[in-house]
Amino acid sequence: MDCPEHCTPRDVDWIEAGHPLPTDQSVVTARRALEVAAQVAPDEVLLVLLSGGASALMALPVDGVTLADKQATVHGLLRAGATIGELNTVRKHLSATKGGRLAAACPAPVVTLAISDVVGDDLSVIGSGPTMPDPSTFADAMAVLDHRGGNGVYPASVVAWFDRGLRGGVPETLKPNDERLRQSVARIIGGRMTAVEGAAAAARSAPRSEEHTSE
Repeated sequence: MDCPEHCTPRDVDWIEAGHPLPTDQSVVTARRALEVAAQVAPDEVLLVLLSGGASALMALPVDGVTLADKQATVHGLLRAGATIGELNTVRKHLSATKGGRLAAACPAPVVTLAISDVVGDDLSVIGSGPTMPDPSTFADAMAVLDHRGGNGVYPASVVAWFDRGLRGGVPETLKPNDERLRQSVARIIGGRMTAVEGAAAAARSAPRSEEHTSE
């Protein structure tokens, strides 16, 4: 559904992308996010509003991996029953924005306010943690592929990229001690239980309708 012109301010970019599989517009979104992050002045603050679904809605594959390759990988993992943690471990290691890379592109402090859709509210998993350190590794990502079908199931470019990562040929995602994340902080402002509690409160406060019978 298209967003009506009056629903957002004129200086806000509205980009519709795909979920659970990323689309061409997901790539546009990711590139635009990196551009905005890089343009923030050192004495300003980048505010990131993050929610579940951002992994697919903002997706920029690493060099040598196409969007089609990433789509096929995500689709294969979903069909194989991968958990959200496993899925996002792979996504983070195929992305130019996830695993802390969006925050690393910003020369200023980064504040992330997140709405969680994951069990445990792990900030490194929500939206694949574009502004958060990532404790997972290329070895973890490769292990997910092995566990969820084996290397022959997934695109050769993805397996080759992970092989390079295992050999140290490409940089890892950003880790907790990375200086580039020193100014990045995040807070959970809502989650699954927040929604459940809100729904319960609304139900309790709603007026009860009386049943009427006719004779």
